[in-house]
Formats: sequence, structure tokens, C-alpha cells
Amino acid sequence: MTTDLATLLRSRLGLADPFPVDFQRGDVEQADGFERTAIEYRGLEGDVIPAFLFTPKDRDTLGGVVVFHQHNGEFHFGKSEVAGEVGDSFQAFGPALARRGLAVLAPDSISFEDRRAAVRGVEPDHYDWLQHYNAMSYRLLDGDLLMRKCLDDAQRALSVLLQATGMDERRVGVAGHSYGGTTALYHAAVDARCRFACVSGAVCSFETRRREGTGILLFEAVPGLARLMDHHDVLAALGPRPTLVVSGAMDKYSRDADQVVARVGGDFITELRVDGGHALDKERFDAIVEWIVGRVAER
Repeated sequence: MTTDLATLLRSRLGLADPFPVDFQRGDVEQADGFERTAIEYRGLEGDVIPAFLFTPKDRDTLGGVVVFHQHNGEFHFGKSEVAGEVGDSFQAFGPALARRGLAVLAPDSISFEDRRAAVRGVEPDHYDWLQHYNAMSYRLLDGDLLMRKCLDDAQRALSVLLQATGMDERRVGVAGHSYGGTTALYHAAVDARCRFACVSGAVCSFETRRREGTGILLFEAVPGLARLMDHHDVLAALGPRPTLVVSGAMDKYSRDADQVVARVGGDFITELRVDGGHALDKERFDAIVEWIVGRVAER
């Protein structure tokens, strides 16, 4: 791990070190090959963070992963999309990984699904986008940053996964696509407890995004960030921990991911580059599941 970058980013964000997190278990639902438990814990602002914990049924737990959900402009979807209940079936990593022997924690990101300010559940609301925007802008007014909040949330999620399952710390990692991939990328860069990382549809240089007019996630709206680092620096900070970078050549959000990976070098990165666009397909979904299962099996 590139300690200098982790230290620099933590200092720039004012990000606290990970620590144990109190959590509560809720309803348990039985499914084919796994159980799903409702989990709640508190964020740094005292806010409630709802999550689903998927655990294998009638088999040993090999390891665990925190899966961060995508954005896709659908603020009414979060953990329930990872659960396969709504949205894109190729985002349903919770059931797929739990049936293969992994424990999976899928939290709602701030301003998504049950963490929206005005409504809860999986129906859209007219003010969803505004609430997401406010999650950034209100913090900027206070001299704070949305990235700090999101990465603090991410660290807490990993703590809860470890505490709820009691599993070996050497067998846990993070994964996500798009917005979730960005979260996984930065989280793994600053948290050495992430022993592997899958980053899908989220690696793209700032230069390319500016040149092509590609939007920047509010998550990454950190003043001066581009003067400090770019995605190849953040990606390099994950080494030597195994990292999977998934991208589509026609995806503007991972347009030059292959070039970013080439700048990093090192054999810790596995790259899957396809001719498709941004949305995951069966090929990429299956490859991500297999790669994650392989990482915990070899430890």
C-alpha cells in the first residue's frame, strides 16, 4: 500500500481511523442458499445507515466483501438493487456471492434509498437529485466534504461486516460498479483492512474526463484533488493487494481505464476490458463474481 497517498488523502479529508461500530440486527429473510439480515448502525453525524447482510446457508463462510451500490441517477435504489429486488439484475451481487460462500454487506449510500432526506423505500421522489446535491453543498458550506462522509461510512461498513461475521480479517475486501466502484477505489486506498478490491466502471483519468466533458461525481468534488493525485495514483495505492479493474471501451466513465492501469504497472492488477458500454452485462457480472470468490478461496 502506498502509505504516502493514504496519509495524504486522510489528512486532506480529515478522515478518522477505522474503529469498532455498534450495530443492530433486524429481520432475517430466508432465501435459496442464503439468509438476508437487516442491519442498522450509526454514521459519524449520528445518522442511521441501513444495510443488508447476506450470509451463506448450510455451508462454511469463505470470506466477505462490502458491495457498494451504483448511482445510475436512481437515488431510490441502493441496497435493494444489490439484493436483486429492484433495478438491474447484473447488480445483484449479494445473492450471487452469498450462494458461493461469501458474506456480503450492502449499505445504502447517503441520499440513496432509505437514506434519502424526504422519503424512504424504492420509489423515486421529485427531489431525489436535489437531496444528493445538498449532501455535497451543505458540507462545503461547513468546510466539510462529501468524500469524507462517504469514506467514513465505508470504513464503518467494513467494521460491521467483520464484527457481524467474526471472520478472518485476511479474507475481506470491497467491490462496486460505477459510483460503487469509485467508493471501493478510494476506500481501499485509505483502509488497509481491504485485502482485495474490485473496481468496475469507475477508473478514468481526470484529464480524459475534462477533455470529453464527462461529469465528475459529487463524491470526488474535493477542491484541489486533481493537483494532488489522479486515478493512477489512487489505483497504485491498492498494491500489492489483488485488484480487479473492469471497464468498457465504449464507457465514458472508464474510457481510458486500460491506459490508467498501464501507468500503474505491477502484477497485483487483473484487468477485464470489454467492448461494451457502462452498464454491466452477464460477462462482466459473472467475471466479477468468479474473481471475488477466487480471492477469498486462495487466502
